Amino acid sequence: MVDSSLSLPSRENSDIRRVAILFAGGPAPAANAVISTAAASFLRADIEVVGIKYGYSKLVEYTPEQGLVEGRDYVILDHKLLSRTRNQRGILIGTARANPGKEVSHPSHLNDPERTRLLETTYQALCALKVDALISIGGDDTIKTANKLKLYQDGLPPESHHIPIIHLPKTIDNDYRGIDFTFGYFTAVDFLAEEVRNLLADAQANNSYFLAESMGRSAGWLAYGVAIAGEASLVISVEDIHGKYEDTEEIPDPETGEVIHRRVMNLENVIQRIVLTMTTRERDGKHFGVVVVAEGLAELMPHSYIEGIARDDHGHISISTINLREIFSKLILEEYQRQTGRFKKITPLQLGYEARCAKPHAFDVMLGSQLGVGAYRALIEERLNGVMVSVSGQLQLQYVPFEELIDPETLVTVVRFIEHNSDFQKLTRFLETYVNEEEIGRH
Repeated sequence: MVDSSLSLPSRENSDIRRVAILFAGGPAPAANAVISTAAASFLRADIEVVGIKYGYSKLVEYTPEQGLVEGRDYVILDHKLLSRTRNQRGILIGTARANPGKEVSHPSHLNDPERTRLLETTYQALCALKVDALISIGGDDTIKTANKLKLYQDGLPPESHHIPIIHLPKTIDNDYRGIDFTFGYFTAVDFLAEEVRNLLADAQANNSYFLAESMGRSAGWLAYGVAIAGEASLVISVEDIHGKYEDTEEIPDPETGEVIHRRVMNLENVIQRIVLTMTTRERDGKHFGVVVVAEGLAELMPHSYIEGIARDDHGHISISTINLREIFSKLILEEYQRQTGRFKKITPLQLGYEARCAKPHAFDVMLGSQLGVGAYRALIEERLNGVMVSVSGQLQLQYVPFEELIDPETLVTVVRFIEHNSDFQKLTRFLETYVNEEEIGRH
């Protein structure tokens, strides 16, 4: 006998009649599993669902005069629209990187009407849509925005319409604190690892190297996963920049002019580490390989490489402007020629964007679906506000308060790095070409 209470949600005496679902930031495989299942959970309880189109971009442009237009700015998600969408590529409601909280970087800023102008506009837009709650789906920047929108509402008069917010974590980078794996990560790893294996066969056929720059701005989860599954010769990410690979430099603060100390990579030693892998492989008769580097290393480049580079609404440096792979490939070739006197073809390329809308892996569909259900259960059954839905074990749902994920002073999320000397990192080092790192600096 099947317990129908496990499959048929109820209102649980909730006064919520209409919810909005919003997706922000970069795409991720299984996005539609999250959106579809979350929407279906509410619809089964006779709660109307509004899909906000293109992240916060339409909400921050809201004016009472122009209003929000169905079809252009939002869509009503019903069972017919959601039919057979869990495994679809892309994002049903689109996405964007608009950031209504970009002027708020400290709790005191919430008392400044000018700094909270876009948060107020977003709040007014949601009120105009007559929604009673917001389901936010996105990465670390999106949860920061969700938290700021919640804090903004906390400062409103008690009689104001308050819109509770439930956040669902999304990033193929898998660097989210509070959850072991994020939906889309395994799909991205699987997809990109296949590309690395193809590159490895190409490199072997030509006795050459590929320098593959993997997505992963803050942490190395994607780069490491791709290297393990793709059988890369070496992977280097931000977690590897310590000891002899780490350095500091003194630069003027762009705002105050005062000298500040900035942590950077020791670029010379990092390049020597890569060349050591190449020369070690040659001693074993292997004159080819694939080296994976995480794009986040760009943030640790010496100041001379990043001076004047623009930053986005979230304060991130424009990694594409730096072109890390091109710089690394040039320096690797120069060091290889210096050590060996020979030329070696090293082809730089980027991995990542082609994986963001790949056909979702079964696990990501299951994980995304559970997170979608978790949005309903957190809001309606648990009556929570300001929490991120998480899972552990047998997709057991957990609800993590924003305060445990975000620094209360800076309002910035805490990145989950690969732990130094963890078994996961040791596995990566074990599977790649073994080298004697004591040779670094001898050449």
